[in-house]
Amino acid sequence: MSAPPAPIPSPVGPARPRALDWRLRFAALSLIWGFSFLLIKVGTHGYAPFQVTLGRLLSGTAVLAVAMAVKRERLPRTARTWGHLAVAAFFLNALPFSLFAYAELTIPSTLAGICNATSPLWGMVLSLVALSEDRPTRRRVAGLGLGFVGVLTVLGAWQGFSGLDLTGTAMALLASLSYPVGWIYVRRTLAGSGSSTLALTGSQLFLGTVQLALVTPLFTSAPAGIPLLPTLSVVALGALGTGLAVLLQYGLVTEVGPTTAQMVTYFIPVIATAAGVTVLGEQLSWNTPVGALVVLAGAALTQSRPRAAGAAVPLPEPAPVRRRLSRSSGA
Repeated sequence: MSAPPAPIPSPVGPARPRALDWRLRFAALSLIWGFSFLLIKVGTHGYAPFQVTLGRLLSGTAVLAVAMAVKRERLPRTARTWGHLAVAAFFLNALPFSLFAYAELTIPSTLAGICNATSPLWGMVLSLVALSEDRPTRRRVAGLGLGFVGVLTVLGAWQGFSGLDLTGTAMALLASLSYPVGWIYVRRTLAGSGSSTLALTGSQLFLGTVQLALVTPLFTSAPAGIPLLPTLSVVALGALGTGLAVLLQYGLVTEVGPTTAQMVTYFIPVIATAAGVTVLGEQLSWNTPVGALVVLAGAALTQSRPRAAGAAVPLPEPAPVRRRLSRSSGA
């Protein structure tokens, strides 16, 4: 994550009691995805960006493969499902993970984490075009405008973007755009596939790993050695930020519902910024945290839903939300 998590289906039936309070698991998920940008940065100190992404996907796939084996999950059976999963793997894993890794060669991990927070803004724009059930409201349009102002504040537009690597920043923003493209594609093609979320997500990660395994040798050469810290960072990035995080997110959705679980999105840039400044010593000017808060406020508005007049409780999530597939996270 990492990038903002994609919503995952809310299971039918009562949730099983959990040994660990959901608030602690929520905090753990926020920390894991928030620190993913720091791990990407450290990983690129020893490996090429494609190698970082490949290692990340390998580790994440291994974790989900173990979870699928323990739960005896069956892989999808139809070629159609596998074809759609290959497209989802490209937009939700292979492309954004690689773009963030390349972006962090030239931009701080703090900026990458904040760019990641723009994903809900991109998602609103795309959903208005591609999803008939999403309609613009004044609140959501205001949120989009506020988010845009926040992005300009983060980038220091009044200074002419001086001192900013435009290529790296553009890559990070493009990565955040890739996520909602993938989510919308999944909603339109994989709803009602008959497979469990865990099976679909594990298969998606496997296909993303295959895609990177084919591309990486074409653009990189074998590393001269195996540096300890970058290697540990890449393994942790995949095993925690892409494997364990998906399992945590699914458990949260099971217990507290998708709306509450998705609130983790708004903690990721805060943690990514704190990690980059305190651990990596990255510099932080006033406009970065101020702009990030504005972006988060705008993103929250774009995701809000009005309450029915006189309603005492929030409206239930629309049916399509329950059919969404999880992004295996991370940035």
